[in-house]
Amino acid sequence: MRICVIGGTGHIGRFLTPMLVSAGHEVTVLSSGRTPRPEGAAWSGVQTVTQAYGVPGWTAAVQALRPEVVIDILQGDTPGLFEALRGTCEHLVVCGSLWMLGLPRLVPTPPVTQAPCRFEGYARRYRQLLETRERAAAAGMAFSAILPPNICGPGKIPLECRGGRSLEVHRSHRRGETVVLPDPGSVLIGPCDAEDIARAFVRVVQQRAAAAGQLFTVGSAYALTALQLVETYGALYGVRLPVELVSWERFVNEVLPDPGAHWHFQANMCPDISALANLGYRPAYTPEQTLERAVRWMHDTGLR
Repeated sequence: MRICVIGGTGHIGRFLTPMLVSAGHEVTVLSSGRTPRPEGAAWSGVQTVTQAYGVPGWTAAVQALRPEVVIDILQGDTPGLFEALRGTCEHLVVCGSLWMLGLPRLVPTPPVTQAPCRFEGYARRYRQLLETRERAAAAGMAFSAILPPNICGPGKIPLECRGGRSLEVHRSHRRGETVVLPDPGSVLIGPCDAEDIARAFVRVVQQRAAAAGQLFTVGSAYALTALQLVETYGALYGVRLPVELVSWERFVNEVLPDPGAHWHFQANMCPDISALANLGYRPAYTPEQTLERAVRWMHDTGLR
């Protein structure tokens, strides 16, 4: 199949593009050019088109490639992309986020709305996703979406115990400094390896009929509690990380007032992967393994 991967040189795309090539597909990557194209034999046959995302005319650049399948990892203008591809593309696959579903009522969390999304950017993209799914069904185009939790693994600084991706916080973990968590420290946090998320995209592309019209939550086989996240980093850095448990009120008002940070310690991030499992998806990495891969990547690239 002729497949266009938008964002194909990014964190997920660097794993996904070689997988698609290995499966025998003809792959074109649409990239802004900010992230260098990887080297290696797997990329030798990949066409790269440099095109900024979301600017006037960007969807025409995708349409001109006449792809059978488009994978939009960036998912910022799903309606515009759908209109450009209507009648020519057979399958549009986009990458959303588990955060779009709102505060989970069920754990593991299935790919259905749980509560209003508290983050306007995610809420807007989720509305676009749902509207495009309906329009694609009416137009006879297959449409699918992948909703990961926290994306981890080599290539990006991983989530730390203050709800961000700060190198300075990782250094504090390495020094064995105290971590403050909301009592009782049992909220679930789901680091998922970018390589496993790429595997989910491959399964969806290869099983278009079963995946059409579906939203899929993706993740590891299980999640970690906040206390287990701290223990994992302690083991990776070879230190004992003390934990101070405080009330939720103190945590959100004094420790982590930023909603984008303390959401990790409020919403259980444990996606239900059973629908993807029915398509043959099997995560290769546990949360501990994906954190270890990310920490090793930081060490190998000098981010210490």
